[in-house]
Amino acid sequence: MKVLFIGNSHTYFNDMPQLFAGLCRKKGIDTEVTMLAHGGKGWDFHLEEPEVRFNIFHGGYDAVILQHTAHPMGDLSVMEKCGRKLIKWVQEAGARPVLYMTWTSKADGEAAQPSMSNAYRKLQEITGCELAPVGEKWWAYHQAHPEVELYAPDGQHASLAGSTLAASVIADTLFPIDD
Repeated sequence: MKVLFIGNSHTYFNDMPQLFAGLCRKKGIDTEVTMLAHGGKGWDFHLEEPEVRFNIFHGGYDAVILQHTAHPMGDLSVMEKCGRKLIKWVQEAGARPVLYMTWTSKADGEAAQPSMSNAYRKLQEITGCELAPVGEKWWAYHQAHPEVELYAPDGQHASLAGSTLAASVIADTLFPIDD
């Protein structure tokens, strides 16, 4: 399976796409990843980058993981407009678009997660694409395992444990385990 990750530092911290590929391989799924990520950039930036459109249409990807800016998310109407266009491109290319919902900053805490989650869920409902609810799983994991530090020292990015959790949620979204 070929997977393209489009995002920013919440995608590239701890080389999360490679963590994802390793988890997939453990599930017996041969996975190749490509990453187009620029620190602090959102989907509006990626729409203007020639390599993004080229990779989506000519990379032969099975899935494209889309991660928008997180702290702050910026103008949510821009997120929706640009997200819709990226999702359309991915669908036109014959790949599965998957929204990568991020987590709130440590300072903002769990109480701020619903507003972030709602922005991603709204886009999912409008487009019918898949959603990897990393931010919601982040806080559920934190509640169950408060001894595990999910944040990097800056309180925004993921520690290795946080990036592994993100990779796991994305893998579980693409390859759900039948119970």
